[in-house]
Amino acid sequence: MSDKPLASRRDFVMGAATGVLGGALASMGLYSYTPMAYDRMPKPKRTGAEFGAVRSVKITNISETSWFNNAHLVGDIKDAGGLLVDQYTIGWAPFGNGKGPAKSSYDDGIAPIKAMLPNDLEAAWDIQTKRSIHPDNPGGFSTLIEVEDLDGSKHKYLLDVGWSYDWMLQSFKREAIDQMLAAGEIEALILTHEHFDHFWGLPVAMKFAPKIPMYIHNGFYKEGKRYIADSGYKGDPIVIDKELTQIRPGMMAIKFDVPIITRVYGEVSLAFNVKDKGLVLVSGCNHQGILQMTSTAYQKLKYDNDKFYGLYGGLHISPFEDWDPKYDDLVLSLGKWEFEKLGCNHCTGHLTAKKFVEAGYPVVKGSARFRTSSPDYLGNGDTIVFG
Repeated sequence: MSDKPLASRRDFVMGAATGVLGGALASMGLYSYTPMAYDRMPKPKRTGAEFGAVRSVKITNISETSWFNNAHLVGDIKDAGGLLVDQYTIGWAPFGNGKGPAKSSYDDGIAPIKAMLPNDLEAAWDIQTKRSIHPDNPGGFSTLIEVEDLDGSKHKYLLDVGWSYDWMLQSFKREAIDQMLAAGEIEALILTHEHFDHFWGLPVAMKFAPKIPMYIHNGFYKEGKRYIADSGYKGDPIVIDKELTQIRPGMMAIKFDVPIITRVYGEVSLAFNVKDKGLVLVSGCNHQGILQMTSTAYQKLKYDNDKFYGLYGGLHISPFEDWDPKYDDLVLSLGKWEFEKLGCNHCTGHLTAKKFVEAGYPVVKGSARFRTSSPDYLGNGDTIVFG
């Protein structure tokens, strides 16, 4: 890979500033989150790309608990300088340097552990817990996706790799992901975005499958690309640089170019066309927003029955359990798509999940095991099947 950053800090700040301006306009009443506002907008032309179909999609939640204490995470970001701060400077493992918040860097963090990756993860994480702030807070987001083709053949994909080496080793072992990776059963790793809780656990996957095909958004920064190599990856990532990238028949990656907090740029979500059922959308965090994800899929893809069938993942509505009245409009607007099955967790927010249930949406509940705190979520170790 080239060392040239695929997205610059200037691009990120300009995009983020645009978002701040949009928020200011919203508060002045010049823009609305309500479905009526979208109804007044010109209807986009539907291009309807055909991408085949699958028989079913099974999703196993390896870990949706990205961190265990909201107050610690939010406080750390605030102490480091706020939402636009570079995530690699905050002081979290595995990039702490023992100097406290906002004083670390990629180079400082990786230096004492680089030689240990990916084989001696326990020792590497032990070193970092002594150099990092709130070292017990990291968890991670990671999901196993099993796709059944129309001919009955099955294919496995890993979506994201979590954060904490220790937590992800436990989670991979619990769901036998380590064995699947080592045996070559998982065909590819798809990284939704560069965020700490989805990406920093990469050495755990590399320990078992250092040559696995890997997809990344083209907005990864130079630090993220270096970390892929430093984690022990022995291949060349497949850079998703188009809006639509077909992974296999019936499975499409959708690229969203959006500035995200802690200097991350861009996210990839997945779409599946389940035969005779319709479209299933899967996200990591959905920083692009639920309305943009659904609208893009509606405009760009062709799927059975012209119907939205299922939704799974983090929906990024109330990730820190705060609630703004405009979120109620998002909950209401989701109903227009008439999903038959919803599985939410991670940065959806427990308050949002409860709102979905109260609204009568077909939410598939979980078992609240393995440190998942609410049965309203599809939590750690839970599964959902579409089709």
